Amino acid sequence: MPVDSFKYLPRLIAAFYQATKVEEKRPIPWTPLPHPLNECKVGLVTSAGLYNKDLDPPFDIEKEKQTPTWGDPTYRTIPLDISQDNIGASHLHINTADLLEDANIALPLQRFQELASERIVGSVAENNYSFMGYQGYPPDTKKWEDIYGPEVAARFKAENVDCVLLTPS
Repeated sequence: MPVDSFKYLPRLIAAFYQATKVEEKRPIPWTPLPHPLNECKVGLVTSAGLYNKDLDPPFDIEKEKQTPTWGDPTYRTIPLDISQDNIGASHLHINTADLLEDANIALPLQRFQELASERIVGSVAENNYSFMGYQGYPPDTKKWEDIYGPEVAARFKAENVDCVLLTPS
């Protein structure tokens, strides 16, 4: 079954994106699991712009409003035990209302804790991460590739995370 990535976009915007050439990066850095899933520690990453209201500033959407071709490349740490009341959402390109009601939509911390208690996954990382997915147009992912991606990877490695689930917004 084909996937229509442009189904919900206005026709003009869909046509613009479809006409834009995107350079594919190959090879895809795919790595097999080191253990059966029920023995793996899983880390979670979202691009929904979530942040810890008690500790972190929101993603910089004010700068994005002034410079629409820019997107905040930084990340926020989301602890496993964060309460829903402490989660904020800062993203201009998705409706964040539902995320503020239930962050599990984009960062399924509680669902993965349930999977761990059922021994479907081994455990869940104590620290998980959120990015703001919009990186301008054309997208500039250089800071993700050179700075923030390696930082998050090193943090996951320090926590002995075996695999990561990315939930894009």
